[in-house]
Amino acid sequence: MRVPLSWLREYVDVPAEATPDDVLAALVSVGFEEEDVHRFELGGPIVVGQVQEFTPEPQSNGKTIRWCQVDVGEAHGGVRGIVCGAGNFFPGDKVVVTLPGSVLPGPFTIAARKTYGHVSDGMIASAKELGLGSEHSGILRLVDLGIDAPVGTDAIALLGLDDVAVEINVTPDRGYALSLRGVAREYSHATGAAFRDPGTGHDEAVSRTPSGFPIAVDDRAPIRGRAGASEFVARIVRDVDPSRPTPPWMITRLSLAGVRSLGVLIDITNYVMLELGQPIHGYDLDRLQGGITVRRAEEGEKLETLDGQVRTLSAEDLLITDESGPIGLAGVMGGGPTEMSDATRNVLIEAATFDQVTIARTARRHKLPSEASRRFERGVDPLVPYVAAERVASLMVELAGGTLDTELGGSLSSSHRRESLTLPAGFVSGLIGVDYTDDETVSALRLIGCSVDEHDGGWAVTPPSWRPDLTDKWTLAEEVARIEGYDRIPSVLPTPPSGRGLTSAQQGRRRVANALAAAGFVETPSFPFTTEEQNALHGSPSGDPLPSVKLANPLDGLAPFLRRSLIPALLQVAHRNVSRGIVDLALFETGTVFLPKPGVQYGTPSVPPLAVRPDAATLAALDASIPPQRRHVAILLAGHSVAKQPGQPALAADLADAVDAVRVLAAAAGLDIELVQAQRAALHPGRTARVLAAGQDIGYVGELLPTVSAEADLPGRVLVAELDLDAMLELAQSRVVAASLSAFPAATQDVSLTVASDVAAGEVRAALVEGGAPLLEGARLVDDYRGPGLAQGTKSLTFALRFRAADRTLTAAEATDAKLAGVAVAAERFGAAIRD
Repeated sequence: MRVPLSWLREYVDVPAEATPDDVLAALVSVGFEEEDVHRFELGGPIVVGQVQEFTPEPQSNGKTIRWCQVDVGEAHGGVRGIVCGAGNFFPGDKVVVTLPGSVLPGPFTIAARKTYGHVSDGMIASAKELGLGSEHSGILRLVDLGIDAPVGTDAIALLGLDDVAVEINVTPDRGYALSLRGVAREYSHATGAAFRDPGTGHDEAVSRTPSGFPIAVDDRAPIRGRAGASEFVARIVRDVDPSRPTPPWMITRLSLAGVRSLGVLIDITNYVMLELGQPIHGYDLDRLQGGITVRRAEEGEKLETLDGQVRTLSAEDLLITDESGPIGLAGVMGGGPTEMSDATRNVLIEAATFDQVTIARTARRHKLPSEASRRFERGVDPLVPYVAAERVASLMVELAGGTLDTELGGSLSSSHRRESLTLPAGFVSGLIGVDYTDDETVSALRLIGCSVDEHDGGWAVTPPSWRPDLTDKWTLAEEVARIEGYDRIPSVLPTPPSGRGLTSAQQGRRRVANALAAAGFVETPSFPFTTEEQNALHGSPSGDPLPSVKLANPLDGLAPFLRRSLIPALLQVAHRNVSRGIVDLALFETGTVFLPKPGVQYGTPSVPPLAVRPDAATLAALDASIPPQRRHVAILLAGHSVAKQPGQPALAADLADAVDAVRVLAAAAGLDIELVQAQRAALHPGRTARVLAAGQDIGYVGELLPTVSAEADLPGRVLVAELDLDAMLELAQSRVVAASLSAFPAATQDVSLTVASDVAAGEVRAALVEGGAPLLEGARLVDDYRGPGLAQGTKSLTFALRFRAADRTLTAAEATDAKLAGVAVAAERFGAAIRD
């Protein structure tokens, strides 16, 4: 909300010496956020001048300029010669002259310069150049504004261009502050300055009876039982002159408030909306057919709004209609057929109170936010429409030359009595943590407009009509804290109750992420959206399509599916980095994948109402409409795992690095894993393995096919792995590991076994561990050799073995016997033989 200070001073006593920063500081003290300060960015000398004479001079380019003699007053050099290209002024006209040294918005500095064969000693300004509107067809004639000021008068002060506006952020619960009336009241709360309410006269609105112009509300489908319109006031002004200029003081205030001048009639409605917070709409009375009816739309009904768009309406939309049909979206935007124009002579003024939920849904449904809907959806004072309609009518009479029609007009009034709220004594202090006295509590509530009466040891508090956000004792307590000052609230850290903190699953996820980060991987979170082809390639072992969830309103129409795998996102991140010259990559992501079951239809058939808690059956149906979501962890390696350095060549990342990363994250999760050779559609058939834990398949690791890497625009070998993190942590929680550390040293030996090439190294290792138990503590594959010295179709696997006893130091013979026992099992199962 932008608040011009000259306007603010009309309703509250802001000291003349107060700066914009002073005003902002006062408003911040009562809970508003400071945004900005806005000025016209003009610098003098800019003065009133009078055209003495001019000489038209045709130019070779077909344009005719005027060589003018303009009197700017003795104090500014008397008569000056100025070149002007406009043709809408005459000798004797008073105009605005920007003299050399002045600055216009841009910034654009004015200087005496030679043009069209003359030295132009200044510039005659248009309204647009001064920031007074968008009109740029000619210079600004002061007679058009009804101004006759002495020559040499400071035009900046004359036109109100020395005003300044402060901008504050208004939160959705404080819609009353989207008006000068509301901001002035808050400044009064902050400083104690006298406040003058421009919204007085409510009693007259309530007691006035409908007459004249027919108005009806026919809401047959109210939302949550609330009628779409609870107040509708109409006033008629006849014989207006829409060609009259909007006064400069109004234009400057509207401009500083961020509203463009659109002609005197529309400017008046916007001005009163900003002043009182009550949206106003004006109709061309001569285009209306019959009376006005407020009703819900028929499903599929059409309406052309003021922006020229033909909109298809919903049955929830609230309409303003006449006998011809819809003429406006209530509280959002008027319709084209009845809008005010340059031909308007008679105006029907509408000031209404519409249902907040209805207006909010309509504005969002049609993607049509407006200044009116912004205020209605936050809550408008239901007692101010009559005052606002009268204010607009009086301004149209004063500024547009109209005549108020006292015989015609109408009003539709409802009761707007607020129920009182019970505020127990001591509740505010207990909630806020500050010892407020009873007097402070009552004084703060009365200051914001509440009526407060003693009731059952506490108070019965009736909020004012302009505060629909005050609905219970907690919101009342917040107001006491705000008015008494947030600086009184102590900064005390709460003591957390025992038993709180991260769950075991959260701790496990953090351990895995921290372990990968410590191993040199970089976490790269991404959006969970992908294509159907990527889901099939990476989310299915065979590459055949599996069920995927397609979004109805995706962020990217090319990627409308929820992902079944994290790998496509890692490939996108890798491609983005490679395109920027970062080619050595070690990436990981932990995130959710979506795995719908075949044959199950997902999606909610209907949205439950928002005002009530869904019952158990509805919640169960909602849960059933959501596909299974598992949290996965995935890694990607590309480029070099070790960079080139003095005395050390670069080492390319290979499958062993990816396997090591899998072992790191498995250890962080608390699992022992084994690898079994496997195949996947996107991975190299000879360099792919399934990852098993406790016999359960929890993921895979491998090298991407060269064609897949090329499609992702990634050079060289790319290694990936993806594991079901939820399954890993569930398995880890089911394992109870309680082992003491042995005080005795370990014995280490190596063994090289020759086996057939198609025997998996993991199966040979499992045989060694089984046969060497219980003394064999660990076995790690250190070499896989295939080449000269071995029979065709065989390979040599070398394992580093570690032996330890819990009660003694092992001898070399005992370690050898355990090793040979393991070799015997491997020989029995796979024909393994110790390599000579």
